[in-house]
Amino acid sequence: MGFDLNLEFRLSGKPARVMELLTDAALIRKWSGGEAVLENKPGGRMELFDSWVYGEVLTTGADELVYTWKTTDWAEPALPSEVHYALKADKYGGTVVTLKHTGFPDEKERDSHKTGWSDFFFDPMEDYMLIIDKS
Repeated sequence: MGFDLNLEFRLSGKPARVMELLTDAALIRKWSGGEAVLENKPGGRMELFDSWVYGEVLTTGADELVYTWKTTDWAEPALPSEVHYALKADKYGGTVVTLKHTGFPDEKERDSHKTGWSDFFFDPMEDYMLIIDKS
């Protein structure tokens, strides 16, 4: 049995704006409140949340982003997991993000990330769009 997540999030911003918030390091720093590096090209470096998460960009496009993901908490020899975002416009002018996060080292990490994706990632991103983009 693999330790994977398949989640869906609805955001108020258009897909191009959501992708910008996923790939622009300066904007990531603003909505996440932590240091971030994202070199938006295959082979590019990715570091989020003050380098607690790090990885490598595998694929980037107008409606897709894939990178490896490993936290500094994961004991060696844990391999990186993989995060895949697929963006699609919804009928209300927003975006549906389908997130597949595969390859967690164990059930505990998978379960903690399930709430973490909402609490520390997409909820702050949505708040940023509602407050900054709407003002």
